[in-house]
Amino acid sequence: MKQMTRTSRVALWSIQGLLAALFLFAGGMKLVMPIEMMKGPVELPGLFLRFIGVCEVLGAIGLILPELLRIKRVLTPVAAAGLTIIMVGATVITAMGGSLAPAIVPFVVGVLLSIVAYTRGRAALAPAASHESALKAAA
Repeated sequence: MKQMTRTSRVALWSIQGLLAALFLFAGGMKLVMPIEMMKGPVELPGLFLRFIGVCEVLGAIGLILPELLRIKRVLTPVAAAGLTIIMVGATVITAMGGSLAPAIVPFVVGVLLSIVAYTRGRAALAPAASHESALKAAA
């Protein structure tokens, strides 16, 4: 596997940090705001919005901690993929609300999450593949 350059590592960490901050803020707001204040053009059940808030906060933690601590690194792309699914739903619901212009923001966030999921997923699986080939070569 091709090694990441320093610039691409910094860019990826920057994207992850910004996305984590975004989801920590958005999820936290969904958990503390009264449900009446979260009503939008497409009405969603209050418990569902709280569930999405919990998923966003946990996803924000999952974007940073596993990779930072180098423990269960496969959880970072899983968190990014889960948040991508939430962003697909957010894009569709925002587009259903009327105008397509506001749906660009969740779409772009979803694309960035997909990049993180793909890149970190490749990196998380690469050591296992190289370790297996080393074991085969030693046998």
